[in-house]
Amino acid sequence: MFKSKKNDVSGLHIIIIGYGKVGSTLVEQLSTEGHAITVIDRDAAKIQEVVNLYDVMGITGNGASYATQKEAGIDETDLLIAVTESDELNLLCCTLAKQAVRCATIARVRTPDYSKEAAYLRERLGLAMIINPELEAANEAARILSLPTALEVNSFAHGQAELIKIKIPDGNKLDGIAVSALGSVVTANILISAIERKGEIHIPNGDFTIHAGDTISFVASRDVAKAFMEQIGIATNQVRDTMIIGGGKAAYYLAKQLLHMGIAVKIVESDRERCEQLSVLLPNAIIINGDGTDQQLLREEGIEEAAAFVPLTGIDEENIMLTLYARQVSKAKVITKINHINFRNVISQLDLGSAIYPRYITAEAIVAYVRAKNDSRSSNIETLYHMFDNRAEAIEFRVDGESKVTNVPLKDLPLKKNLLISFISRNEQILFPSGKECIMAGDTVMIVTTNPGFKDIKDILM
Repeated sequence: MFKSKKNDVSGLHIIIIGYGKVGSTLVEQLSTEGHAITVIDRDAAKIQEVVNLYDVMGITGNGASYATQKEAGIDETDLLIAVTESDELNLLCCTLAKQAVRCATIARVRTPDYSKEAAYLRERLGLAMIINPELEAANEAARILSLPTALEVNSFAHGQAELIKIKIPDGNKLDGIAVSALGSVVTANILISAIERKGEIHIPNGDFTIHAGDTISFVASRDVAKAFMEQIGIATNQVRDTMIIGGGKAAYYLAKQLLHMGIAVKIVESDRERCEQLSVLLPNAIIINGDGTDQQLLREEGIEEAAAFVPLTGIDEENIMLTLYARQVSKAKVITKINHINFRNVISQLDLGSAIYPRYITAEAIVAYVRAKNDSRSSNIETLYHMFDNRAEAIEFRVDGESKVTNVPLKDLPLKKNLLISFISRNEQILFPSGKECIMAGDTVMIVTTNPGFKDIKDILM
């Protein structure tokens, strides 16, 4: 199936091989940012679907075939992204593209053996990026379990700063406090970047008043973040043990990290052969061969006393039901992995604790690279996170040189509305900028905004 591209495309020419969960998310996000996209998949029905939904070109065929890549316009392509279900096929697609025209390439690689060699593969095969959804999901889950009262924990400035999302409980000392008056309640140096109230996202100024029930995202260093949460009466100790349902790749990656953090791990997996593999790979974990949806088994294995519960099956409905059950019978911190998002508005109304979306985690890293590649004259995107169901973005820019935003006091910059400069990282120090502070070449700058599609630090200006 085929659909012509627009002739007035101002962005990159991108080939996406594989129209699965990650591929569809990439098409959804990149097609709105002005790029000319061609999708290749063996399944004709999927190609028909994508060309009906989006203004893209679709080709049914083998993405590892030079003839297919040639038909897709590889000679004029800026970036090829291979996100099929096969690691080997993804690497082959990228290798072929690099040999043919030397365009930039990104491969999804999920197998642990390959992930251990990611740096070597990236260098030897000339890949711009290797992305592993299961590993990235495990990283996010591990960060949350180290600070379990948080709903989300995202890392910036090479781990020096974190964007943390929490919900303000009834009776909390922040209830009724204006953002500008935080210093009268807490001594911890943090900055509130965004607030969700009754489904609306606010980029707060100093006059904005916090209320119980608000979900706030704040920026701080890890130590200061814990101090802030303790000062407002929210516990911060990491969990002591975790029960994981499902023994797939994400479970392996997560268990390995948690054991390294000193957290006891119990995995329930129905496939006996996989249990035997996990017992060798994770000798310090407890591996249970059984049905993770069996309520009696879960009770026997201690779900009622578990400090954390993470369903990582491949079926969203199972993960959601297991989470709801855990919230009924225990006080465990729960993290729910969700692969499909067809009913995301319904899911958001459920009490699922922290929800992680591997396909969005993967897409964010790739979208950040694409934006940086498309406009990297005065800055580069280091990190990008979508917040509050894609209604806001947190972007970390590396400021490579002088521009209209540098050496000017922030109070004198004509900043766009619904935008907040959350921190400046300079000489490995995190600065929460005042109006007198200036952005300088060499800084990294993190902004939060409800304006979509920023590619360059200059985009913050009106």
